[in-house]
Amino acid sequence: MSRKSYRVAATAAAAVAVTAAFGAAGGTVAAAASSSTATGVVFAQNDAVGGNTVFAFDRAADGTLTQAGSFATGGLGGSLDGAVVDRTASQGALVADRAHRELYAVNAGSNTLSVFRVAGDQLRLRQVISSGGSFPVSVTTRGDAVFVLNARDGGSIQGFRNNDGRLVRVAAWHRSLGLDPTAAPEFTHTPGQVAFTPDGRHLIVTTKAGSGSILVYGIGAAGQPSATPTVHAEAGTVPFAVAFDPRGNLQVSDAGPNAVSTYSLASNGSLTLLGRTLTHQAATCWISSYGDLLVASNAGSASVSELTATPNAPTFVGNTATGAGTVDSSFTPDGSRLYVQGGGTGEIDGFSVGAGGSLTPISTTAVPNAVGGEGIVAW
Repeated sequence: MSRKSYRVAATAAAAVAVTAAFGAAGGTVAAAASSSTATGVVFAQNDAVGGNTVFAFDRAADGTLTQAGSFATGGLGGSLDGAVVDRTASQGALVADRAHRELYAVNAGSNTLSVFRVAGDQLRLRQVISSGGSFPVSVTTRGDAVFVLNARDGGSIQGFRNNDGRLVRVAAWHRSLGLDPTAAPEFTHTPGQVAFTPDGRHLIVTTKAGSGSILVYGIGAAGQPSATPTVHAEAGTVPFAVAFDPRGNLQVSDAGPNAVSTYSLASNGSLTLLGRTLTHQAATCWISSYGDLLVASNAGSASVSELTATPNAPTFVGNTATGAGTVDSSFTPDGSRLYVQGGGTGEIDGFSVGAGGSLTPISTTAVPNAVGGEGIVAW
């Protein structure tokens, strides 16, 4: 089968499966010598059930990627029942902590979190620690605080302190979400993401179809989450993932209507809907941002949607084709490039970001054993 034919077939299969649902531990294995001409690095996690691995790719000046190494997390990937192109059905399984020069990776299959030290395109595994729950799917960090989102057993969040590069679990920073662990299909009834707000005063959790709610926890002076969250629920929205614009507004990818919704967040944790814009695509689940530019990934359409944040509803810019089963994405620190994971193909699609948010394809790069994987960071 030709590459083009495979892409068409894989895209069709992913679209049917996802749209219907939503409406090797060890040391470092160097794949290539570090490139002296690299302008940055892209890290991607494969969530392989036999041994989770983070791959490093040198990013050249033209945006093309070359594999520079592979790094075992010391844990296992995992798969939620019913999941197709993203086995963890989440966003934020791999997250950068640039202040500490660390990378956090969830190991859903072994209920752990891995901490890597970043040195250019090389990673050093510093710690593997219990996630404080079952089946971790997302992680977020701000300052010395780190929170992990666990998906099974009703869902939970667990907080940690970064103590000189090592995480220390804080027992008092655990909160149960109270979701129904028996609801089916599992992957649409588990939480999708945990994320700090830019000011660090709140912690956001999306819960997808289980309750269709966005949970907002206040963060106290000592770093502890509020005992209970403020709950914002809208029937049929299926909030999956979040990003933030320069105004501090919450941008949510809603898989129900296939849209991006903008909310303002009050100091008491309440959310006010400012507007909602349809992508006209299928399975709009993941979202990333750079300034006012928003990019939502559409797993069922093999595309990303570009939108511009405004004080109200986002302005639709356009849709750009990607590989099958589009999942998470990450902008480079300067916003000039966007890298998108294809959960249906196990590849990374690279794009140049133009004026007004237009995307121009650069290259497609294979990630070993990454079909169904989620977690990408452009460093």
